[in-house]
Amino acid sequence: MANGNKKTDFVYEAEQIQVLEGLEAVRRRPGMYIGGTDTKALHHMVYEVVDNAIDEAMQGRCDHIWITIHKDESVTVNDNGAGIPVGMQHQMGMSALTVVMTKLHAGGKFGGGGYKVSGGLHGVGVSAVNALSTWMETTVRRNGKVYRQRFEIGIPKTEVEEIGTCDPNDTGTSQHFLRDDTIFQVFEYDWQTLITRFREMAFLTRRVDFTFVDERPEQPKEINFYFEGGVQTFVRYLNKNREVFHIPIYVDVEVEGTQVEAAIQYTDGYNESIFAFANTINTPDGGSHHTGLRTAITRQMNDYARKQGMLKDNDDNFTGDDTRQGMTAIVSVKVVEPQFEGQNKLKLLNTEVRYHVETAVAEGMSKWMEENPRDARKIVEKCQTAYRAREAARKARDLVFRKSALESMTLPGKLADCSTRDPRESELYIVEGDSAGGSAKQGRDRRFQAILPLRGKILNVEKTSLDKALGNKEIQALITALGIGIGDDLNVAKLRYNRIIIMTDADVDGAHIRTLLLTLFFRYMEPLVGGGHLYIAQPPLYKVQVTEQQSGKSKRSEQYVYNDTSLLDMRKRLGDENVKLEQRYKGLGEMNPEQLWETTMNPENRTLLQVQVEDAAEADRTFDMLMGSSVPPRRRFIQTHAHEVQNLDV
Repeated sequence: MANGNKKTDFVYEAEQIQVLEGLEAVRRRPGMYIGGTDTKALHHMVYEVVDNAIDEAMQGRCDHIWITIHKDESVTVNDNGAGIPVGMQHQMGMSALTVVMTKLHAGGKFGGGGYKVSGGLHGVGVSAVNALSTWMETTVRRNGKVYRQRFEIGIPKTEVEEIGTCDPNDTGTSQHFLRDDTIFQVFEYDWQTLITRFREMAFLTRRVDFTFVDERPEQPKEINFYFEGGVQTFVRYLNKNREVFHIPIYVDVEVEGTQVEAAIQYTDGYNESIFAFANTINTPDGGSHHTGLRTAITRQMNDYARKQGMLKDNDDNFTGDDTRQGMTAIVSVKVVEPQFEGQNKLKLLNTEVRYHVETAVAEGMSKWMEENPRDARKIVEKCQTAYRAREAARKARDLVFRKSALESMTLPGKLADCSTRDPRESELYIVEGDSAGGSAKQGRDRRFQAILPLRGKILNVEKTSLDKALGNKEIQALITALGIGIGDDLNVAKLRYNRIIIMTDADVDGAHIRTLLLTLFFRYMEPLVGGGHLYIAQPPLYKVQVTEQQSGKSKRSEQYVYNDTSLLDMRKRLGDENVKLEQRYKGLGEMNPEQLWETTMNPENRTLLQVQVEDAAEADRTFDMLMGSSVPPRRRFIQTHAHEVQNLDV
């Protein structure tokens, strides 16, 4: 029977069926292999190659890894491992080196005996890097000989060539590559981002030397990482600026073929910080090893508290949150055949690993608590304090939500809501004060933009417990406006706005308010950050009158400039005499509604910075340093970076 709605203006025949061969699929869909084409993906290229060197280290065949960024932005990763085999791979009829570099799902990590444990089991890492590079040269030192092969966009341009000899004990692999500018949106590697990741790798592969050199500056930079203590040292590093209760509880045992290494340390803080790794790969979404660690800690704390009479028969058990308040923990597992969720390896799926970690950590903690009764009692007392604070927080949350339900359909009085009820289309601007709020309310598009003005500065949640934070009226207003709850009760599915945009003044107070809000979101609403819902608006700093020559005539116009660098560039390009400064905006309230809309709120013109967390461990440490109770670390940070301040409102 004919369907009148059927479209017949396209051709779908056998000729339209395409088969992507070799590495072409990687170049067509880079996001499937390295997560995209942005800054994060660019750095992931380096991590994939370094991960191969770390795999050698985990086999005991490598104790030094060198990473170099050259002046042309090419990268070399060199290790002293066994070296990629260069002999004939009979299945493919070519050198094993060529197979590894050009074939997806190829390598020595699929059960052939080359690797007991490894970070990469999908076999697409180095071949994907090869496919997304303008060129790549692989040099292998093996059996007293040096071999080399060159590739361009993943295609071999030479055979595997013997180019020299070396000491038979000198073995390893060197990968030198230049990313493809037609693939990536950004072209510069960030020194600090790479340092953070290599430091993390060194913590997780103890007794392996990492040397990182950046040749791009006039004076090349070099840094070295080497740690004997493994994850114990990692925990100490994360807690460097915190008041700790004891030396780290350390576990390093093998359970049914799974190597479990964990370190746990309690502090006087309020926040839980757990970071999980599988075969040195960071798993930000956790997985079975993360679950096993949490379960073991909760069980052991309750068992010990009841054994010591600190929990009576009629007392409720501590919850997981009670037992983890103020705790910093690292769990790192080495698994023979890890199963990850996706190529980016965000989550470990092996169900048996949960039992292995739970068993190892529970036994290790039990032994430690028996040997260190004074420290163990101090930890349990902190759990009791957390229990009481949790009950207070629950009552505070109930009060906030109950009060909200009685007031204007859960919406705070100062909220100017948007007319649409579709969360996917709506956005909430959090603004500083009634003055900016008034301009924003008048200038916005009422259909999809909501405005929530905040009075003054919200409470610093880094220095207080959740129950006290919930007593802050501005935090209450924000929670009810978003509609998702907070902490354990948070439910992102109930989010009323797809975008949450922090819009504060371009002065010291505005920066402080923005930081306080970011601390709140990171500590108690982190899924909003991870889900890409949080943004920072970029209002202009200056309004200038510009004179330009067009067709022999002078033309004047008013333009907005968003930072000092842009203003300097404009003056260099047009001349100081042609760029007249009309106004320096210190506050959003200085703009009329039309100006605020045109510069900061109009989706066609505005600039929004999406808040992202590239490294959760480093972010955790930074928030604690800048917003925590300990003053000396913050003073050192200010003294170190004071010279970088360009504009200071006094």
